[in-house]
Amino acid sequence: MKILTVCLGNICRSPLAQGLLEQKIAQRGLDWKVDSAGTSGWHDGERPDPRAIQTAQKNGINISKQISRKITNSDFEEFDYILAMDSSNYNDLTYLAGRKPEYVSKIFLATHFLYPGRNVAVPDPYYDNRFDEVFELLDKALDRFIETVTTIEVR
Repeated sequence: MKILTVCLGNICRSPLAQGLLEQKIAQRGLDWKVDSAGTSGWHDGERPDPRAIQTAQKNGINISKQISRKITNSDFEEFDYILAMDSSNYNDLTYLAGRKPEYVSKIFLATHFLYPGRNVAVPDPYYDNRFDEVFELLDKALDRFIETVTTIEVR
């Protein structure tokens, strides 16, 4: 299983989601690959925002080695699930996927499995510093994602 987490700049939300997922799959002994990307290339080659790194560290996760990158066309082939942080990212991903059904079917809001049928965004903490809130929401949403996906795989 390969999962890609995606936000706008790949320095706040998606690195936190990647770190959380890596921790959760390691704890569960799952053989999954996780990566993150941004829909923009504004921060290509940069490390995560220092506030994201700090939030992850106080929760026992090290994301300081991650490097921001922009999503590529090959990501739609490589990854089984692509988790967007908000509807803007979701719409950008759908557009970048060329509206191909086999690619679009892989794209979900990160909160979809926690709040099915609702358009609940993971707020962007870059300007308002809500990193703890973002971490808590992602923690719950990604637990539900793992529970749902592992249940589907068992069937």
